[in-house]
Amino acid sequence: MTLRTILLCLLSCMQAFAFADLNAGLRALDKGDYDTALKELLPLARQGNPEAQFGLGFMYRHGGQGVPKNNKEAVKWYRLAADQGDFGAQNNLGHMYEHGLGVPQDYIQAHMWYNLAGYAGFRDRLAEKMSPMQIAEAQRLAREWKPTNPGKKRN
Repeated sequence: MTLRTILLCLLSCMQAFAFADLNAGLRALDKGDYDTALKELLPLARQGNPEAQFGLGFMYRHGGQGVPKNNKEAVKWYRLAADQGDFGAQNNLGHMYEHGLGVPQDYIQAHMWYNLAGYAGFRDRLAEKMSPMQIAEAQRLAREWKPTNPGKKRN
């Protein structure tokens, strides 16, 4: 067995363990076991995994078992996932900006994130509160937006 083969095997095993941790974290999150979810997802989120980042954003947004409700922390994790093209995080970030949760209320940012997420209903409802100039700015920002790591996008 060559060194290259051994390294490829090790990398595959490491990816399998990371995947298992993600699944364990997401299962725990789904059950409301935030203590376990935090332990499993935090290392992966710090490594840039958008699903883990979204999960942390969700936990901090809602708070629960071992995780305090903290909108600023939720925005931080949603933003990291949204910047990678995660549609759910983009939608939730739009909600945070629309309602000023953890960030100053900003309809332009909210509209942009809803637009990127593809949630026309939220975007159009919000547009009723905005001036044509604000809408144009939000649309420009959405057009110019580029994901930071498109290869890790979560569907």
